[in-house]
Amino acid sequence: MAGGKTKMAAPVAKVKNGSHPLPWLNLVVTKPFYLFHLLMFFSYFVVRSSAVQDFSPDLSLHLLRREIQAVLTLSVLTAVKFVREETWEAFIADILFYSKVFLFAVTLVIDYHVAFCYSVAFVVIFVLAQQPPYDGVGESSHLTPLQLETLFAEGNSSRFWLVEFRVLCSSTCIRTSRIFSDLSVIYSNKNISFGIVDLGHFPNAAENFGISLSGPHPTYILYENAVEVGRFPDINIDSKAFRPAITKSILCQHFELDKRLIEYISS
Repeated sequence: MAGGKTKMAAPVAKVKNGSHPLPWLNLVVTKPFYLFHLLMFFSYFVVRSSAVQDFSPDLSLHLLRREIQAVLTLSVLTAVKFVREETWEAFIADILFYSKVFLFAVTLVIDYHVAFCYSVAFVVIFVLAQQPPYDGVGESSHLTPLQLETLFAEGNSSRFWLVEFRVLCSSTCIRTSRIFSDLSVIYSNKNISFGIVDLGHFPNAAENFGISLSGPHPTYILYENAVEVGRFPDINIDSKAFRPAITKSILCQHFELDKRLIEYISS
């Protein structure tokens, strides 16, 4: 887990001149995905306070015990995920998922009709709002397929180009959206440049780069003088049978980024 807690760098919104002084609050209020979840979780307290008025002392105590169990279990999972996950996006996605599972389980104690209503709310949020990806770019460039091909054709750019081909409707791409930007800050130099292409906007161009939209995403390709010299995951991997993990250390090792940086510094 490279970089310790620096792996989970500051949230999406950075506190700069003229930016919001409370980035997390601004993120929750301005992003429907987070706002809907916040409202849904807070609604539980309203539902609970209304429901317990008709509960017997035994049922109220039973509900309280289940709530305490849910909170303790969620706290343990939160601590584990905080240590293990490499990005805030992946951490938040997992914690929200666990929270919804526990919310559903606790509302079953209140009434199965309430649990059903929350399950419907989960589906509605899933349909209406998508978790926003990390919107920082670091030292990478957002490119269209045509711009990338033009850079290669002109031949006056960096010797190496490491390009992330992502599809932001994919949950995996959202969870890993911060990794590539962080790598670009560390390894970008005159010898190697970093680019991001969202194939979700250009699906017809995927085939030009040997990428299947039904395959694993994101796909990382290293080009040397406009010729592909490396790819992750490998093109021969069965996407349905195996989806390799994507971490900074794996990408660094696969594309020998440390070695290339040392060679650049030594030259």
